[in-house]
Amino acid sequence: MTCVRLFRVQIAAGAALGAAAFGAPATAADMAVKSPALNAVYNWTGFYVGGHVGYGDGRLGADTNPLPLQAVFFPHSITGGIGGFQVGYNHQFANRFVLGVEADATFVGPVDLPRRTLGPFNSSIDYVGTVRGRAGYALNGWMPYVTGGFAWGRTQVRVNDAAGSVISEPGQYQTGWTVGAGAEFALSGNWTAKLEYDYIDLSRRTRGLNDFGMPGVTIDPRLHLLKFGLNYQLGDSPWSATPTQPRLPESDNWSVHAQTTLIGQDYPAIRSAYSGTDSIPAGGQAQQTWTTTAFVGVRLWEGGELYFNPETAQGFGLNGTLGLAGFPNGEAQKAGAEYPRIRPQRYYIKQTFGFGGEQEDVPDGPNQIAGKRDIDRLTLIVGRFAVGDFFDGNSYAKDPRADFMNWAMWASAAYDFPADLPGYTRGAVAELNRKDWAVRAGVFQVPDAPNSDVLTFKTGGAVVEFEGRYSVFDQPGKLRVGVFGNRGFTGNYSQALAIAATDPSLDINAVMAGIRKDNLKYGFYLNAEQQIATDVGLFGRLSWNDGQNEILSFTDVDRSLSGGVSIKGSRWGRPDDTIGIGGAINGLSASHRDYLAAGGLGLLIGDGALNYRNEGIFESYYAYSVNKHFTVTADYQFITNPAYNADRGPVHIFSGRLHGEF
Repeated sequence: MTCVRLFRVQIAAGAALGAAAFGAPATAADMAVKSPALNAVYNWTGFYVGGHVGYGDGRLGADTNPLPLQAVFFPHSITGGIGGFQVGYNHQFANRFVLGVEADATFVGPVDLPRRTLGPFNSSIDYVGTVRGRAGYALNGWMPYVTGGFAWGRTQVRVNDAAGSVISEPGQYQTGWTVGAGAEFALSGNWTAKLEYDYIDLSRRTRGLNDFGMPGVTIDPRLHLLKFGLNYQLGDSPWSATPTQPRLPESDNWSVHAQTTLIGQDYPAIRSAYSGTDSIPAGGQAQQTWTTTAFVGVRLWEGGELYFNPETAQGFGLNGTLGLAGFPNGEAQKAGAEYPRIRPQRYYIKQTFGFGGEQEDVPDGPNQIAGKRDIDRLTLIVGRFAVGDFFDGNSYAKDPRADFMNWAMWASAAYDFPADLPGYTRGAVAELNRKDWAVRAGVFQVPDAPNSDVLTFKTGGAVVEFEGRYSVFDQPGKLRVGVFGNRGFTGNYSQALAIAATDPSLDINAVMAGIRKDNLKYGFYLNAEQQIATDVGLFGRLSWNDGQNEILSFTDVDRSLSGGVSIKGSRWGRPDDTIGIGGAINGLSASHRDYLAAGGLGLLIGDGALNYRNEGIFESYYAYSVNKHFTVTADYQFITNPAYNADRGPVHIFSGRLHGEF
């Protein structure tokens, strides 16, 4: 699961990674670009980089059993929602004709699991790339164009066993051609938006399945892609030391930012008396994750803002994000992927009602449009987001892309916040803010079963949080107190144990699945942060849930205590560097322990047996600022009693992180 939050970033050349679908002509027209720009003579010559999202469909050939891929608001298809990156160069001639070349990579959506039809095999396409020529005609602020060229892609045939598990994933590369048309529009500054259609025809190839007792399957891809994109114009000489002047006046009605984070983790062999279905492997392992996110915001009206965050994610957590309750990588999703997959992680409307009086500046940032706002205000948010975007915040431990990586460090681990597999939900949030305090509440969709990617309103989750702001010896601090409750389709630990005790032949996991019904889980968290000197701060969290019914969304923790210190590098001449040192202790309720000891499986853990001890975590990191855009982090985590099991571990986890903000 990915825990994500808002990042303070600054757009620059090379940003627009995975950028969003607000490049349609109507959107461009609605933006308040200053009137002199409309009369300017726009020139399209120069290099550019950007990103796109959209929707695709097509076919992979007869009898290929294609996987249905998610498309959110649109029907599932062989590509589902799409997104990716592009880079190119245009040259505009004196007669207004524009010739250019563009290369792009387009990734597909994740599998729509509820609509997957089980067969002996399933085919899919992982991504497509193109190198194309472009020919257009400049009509001042917009340019229609045609495009075409070379295309390639990677397809897979997933061979399934009788239970539907994938037993082999033979892949192959296929080449072909593409043709399309589109229109690009100048927005503001160096930003342009485009709407483009591409037809992609890849060569026919047959994949032999003789080793599995089946005839070969012929993959013959024909794809239709509709893309909405944003491009950042770099100018004719982007390598020049002199910054390129903006081509149009900047608009203060929209904001674009991006981030990319690559994390590598490994650990050596551990002591292991035994292991089970969800145990972290005893022999050691190395894995990596990579995410790229665009943060696009548009001011709709006074106080009204719309935000959209498409994100690509690739890679796996250690052991497929299994084996530790306090999992060491906050970027690791429960549904990892060998190749990047695109999801629209956030899309929400935010409405702020100011009450007048004193105001504060709002700097430009991700999911934040520059301007002023009343300190006394009411804010309403409706859409898709992560619960952690608005609740359980902390200045020193909240962002696994920039500070602590362990799940029990950047979140109140016993708060089973509603989320799908990547860590997001849909719902509504209301916040009343005053100068010295705030109160916020939210209602959310919950998964339709533990560890499910399907969100439902049949049941739901809610949280209320109070935040107090204060000073101790002129040093600022905050205290957040939250209470939460979720109703979900879960089983009760004590009931499952009682039924299994009547018949030793029963599998306790099958018993648990059979007794699931609408059950309540409730609890609270305390979250404190305190600056003790300039650039030095302490933080701590305490969280608890009732521990009677299964965890739905987050991780296998019923009680958690965490804390630590964060130190900026100003004292040694590195003001943008950060050192973090902290620790956490996680625990389980008595019935939860007994369930695992009887062979039960949780969301992330299950050794088949259990010699219970609290899970202990120590984490330290040094984040080294390379420049204003990139930070490199070395991180070490020491975990005792992994998955609460004294018969296994300890685990030494070494991590490296590269994080870029634009």
